[in-house]
Amino acid sequence: MQTFGRERLEEKLVLREVRIEDLIEVMNVNRVCLPENYTYSFFESLARDFGKAFWVALVDGRVVGYVMCRVERIFSKLDMLRVRKAGHIVSVAVLPNYRRLGIATQLMNNVLRELADTYNCDEAYLEVRVSNTQAINLYRKLGFRTVSIQKGYYADGEDAAIMAKHLQPRHT
Repeated sequence: MQTFGRERLEEKLVLREVRIEDLIEVMNVNRVCLPENYTYSFFESLARDFGKAFWVALVDGRVVGYVMCRVERIFSKLDMLRVRKAGHIVSVAVLPNYRRLGIATQLMNNVLRELADTYNCDEAYLEVRVSNTQAINLYRKLGFRTVSIQKGYYADGEDAAIMAKHLQPRHT
């Protein structure tokens, strides 16, 4: 696996909506990067139902990162006792050799725009391990704030920070 600098990566990086034929590679990135793994049918259902909010990053035609979301009606994470249409960012991962190059930021910006503009979501939220300071810092940079801590959320007992942000469509 190659390591790229930002300049060289920009020439080779392609960001686009997921295609069904990408899912095996997406699952591989998930297994390499995260302890939480999902079934093929789970990835497929999100790709089919919320494809505009499921993006991949490719370098030389190979998936090196992804972000996948679903749209839900929930009690707002940000506004007490209000029901909102929310984008739930289910999973974000970038292969180790491609981290710290801005790929996750670009993927997140694309899905946040789609959640607001295409799916008319009022907010976005996610769960992140409290020990994952790199991811927490990325999400803060994107405007998310920690709204609560879910004790023992992960299978290994680690807590999750629940982070959320308001969304506004560009065409209001």
